Order: sequence, then structure tokens, then C-alpha cells
Amino acid sequence: MTVIRELREEDNPVMAQIVKQSLESVGLAIPGTAYFDPQLNNLTAYYANLPHAKYWVATDEQDQVVGGVGIAPFGNHPGVCELQKLYLAPQAKGKGLGSELLEVALTFAEQHYERCYIETMQQLHTANRLYGTVGFHLLEEPLPGSEHGTMDAWYLKSL
Repeated sequence: MTVIRELREEDNPVMAQIVKQSLESVGLAIPGTAYFDPQLNNLTAYYANLPHAKYWVATDEQDQVVGGVGIAPFGNHPGVCELQKLYLAPQAKGKGLGSELLEVALTFAEQHYERCYIETMQQLHTANRLYGTVGFHLLEEPLPGSEHGTMDAWYLKSL
């Protein structure tokens, strides 16, 4: 049975590995992606130091972390959060786990924000379809303050 829980310090290396392997598998281990985020190796500290921010992981039947997602404030945009680092290990894909993680993150976001923003890549077709099914709308350009210049698809959802 899959369990979704808050990130723990001991989960940091596993989530960093999942993010890096996911990006490597689609040729996106490049500057301007989460691959080079300075906080990637210590997500617990990063999210603990932000207001109204949290990161969750999904664990499998053996209590192994197989994916995660985060919510954090976005730049200088009051009332706007960003959905961050929604990544799954290869063995966890295709089982609806991305939807479950997204639901947990958006439920939290609704309590603290008015809108949720996502930066991604057009080539990540499955992720983009998922965002559309839960009410995200494609934007023509990123919101000011974006830190991931390589991204070419931006979404916003009213909460």
C-alpha cells in the first residue's frame, strides 16, 4: 500500500536521486532545471525555512520513497504558490501516484494561497496532461521571478 507523508531528513538523498534520474532519463540534466537547484540535496531544510511550504513523499509497500511533490511561495507574488519537484521513480509511474501527490499538495495549497503556478517542459506530455485534468491553464509566458529559465511551459490554477 502506498503512503503519502511529509518528507523526513533521511528521505533527502533518495528524493534528490529520483529528481536527477528523472531529468537524466528525458535529457533534462541541464542548467535551468531542478537538476541544479542548490536546495535539491536538502529539501527538508529548504521547505522548513519557508512560510506555508511543505514537501511530501510517497512510499511503497516496503516503505521505500518512490516520489514526491512540494508547495512553496512563488517569488514576490502574494497569494501565489508554486507546485515544485513532482517526480516519481520509474517503478512508481503509471499507477496514479502523481495524481495522489498532486491532490495532497493542492489541498494544502488551498489553505494558504489563491493560485498555484507550475513551470515545466512541453516534452513532459504525461505531466502536462495531468496538470490540465486538475484545472491548470497554460500561460503564454512565465510569471516574473522564475528561477528555471529552461522551462517552456507554464501553468496557473485558481485555488
